[in-house]
Amino acid sequence: MRSVQVTALDGPASVTVTEVPEPEPGPGEVLVEVKALGISWPDLLQTKGEYQIKPEVPFQLGVDFAGVVVSAPTESGFEAGDRVACVLPYGGGADSVAVHPESVFPLPDTLTFEQGAALPMNYLTAEFALVTRGGVRPEDTVLVHGAAGGVGTASIQVAKGLGARVIAVVSTEEKAAVARAAGADEAVLVEGFRDAVKELTDGVGVDVVVDVVGGDLMTDSLRALAPLGRVLVLGFTGGDIPQVKVNRLLLNNIDVRGVGWGAYAMLRPGFMRGQWTALLPMMQSGVIDPPIGKVYPLAQVADALADMDARRTLGKSVIAF
Repeated sequence: MRSVQVTALDGPASVTVTEVPEPEPGPGEVLVEVKALGISWPDLLQTKGEYQIKPEVPFQLGVDFAGVVVSAPTESGFEAGDRVACVLPYGGGADSVAVHPESVFPLPDTLTFEQGAALPMNYLTAEFALVTRGGVRPEDTVLVHGAAGGVGTASIQVAKGLGARVIAVVSTEEKAAVARAAGADEAVLVEGFRDAVKELTDGVGVDVVVDVVGGDLMTDSLRALAPLGRVLVLGFTGGDIPQVKVNRLLLNNIDVRGVGWGAYAMLRPGFMRGQWTALLPMMQSGVIDPPIGKVYPLAQVADALADMDARRTLGKSVIAF
């Protein structure tokens, strides 16, 4: 079968599609025929050896994927023919993948396999950030940095599903259109976003900031918070890890909270399945409608990763099997 392999830690150029043996499901595992593979930021970092999970090369890439169950143990709750979405630390990029049932989720018929491959990591991360770490309530206003990317659009839609008002922060008007299409109530450019946010909130500020960018946005993000506001730190796609002067937290009664979804969720049996159950009504109502940026053929998986590395992606990039 075909497998997406990382052969060296040299970035996207080190990714190839090669033939490997079919997997043999272990005890209790679900065998899935993969129809679509999502491209995520952790995938890109793993090709460079820069992610916290560092498998030995060569290894099979792939965090998010969707497909059809080939076989499953009765106690898993799945059976052959079920449409599913799945998430792994790595290893989902192949024609067939054996997965523990904890990482397999029912995919509603209203969503395509490409959308299914865009769901697990981004939307479970967003749900964990906004609910578990952010405590978002229906009356809250949520600001989302990097709002046209995969985690950004997921955060917009989950926040809207929770009843919040959403302000998207983006770098271009093209990305603003993507954020609005994903459901953002307003979209502003990153240059001068703090003043724009203050104007939109009548000087009050926002309750929650979702930050996947990091860098020099942190100070203005803190200044954009309302009293008791929270900045949720999800990553550093901007490259730099910001420093926080904690006197700002004390003076304004605000928080900076880390969001490490994988480290938390994957060590707690049943947690991810509970998250998915909470998101299913949003999928079925259409609030969650993953925007697909571009669908690549499997042979162009390295190109998909290179486009992400060059910041050319909008929404979620997907590989079609």
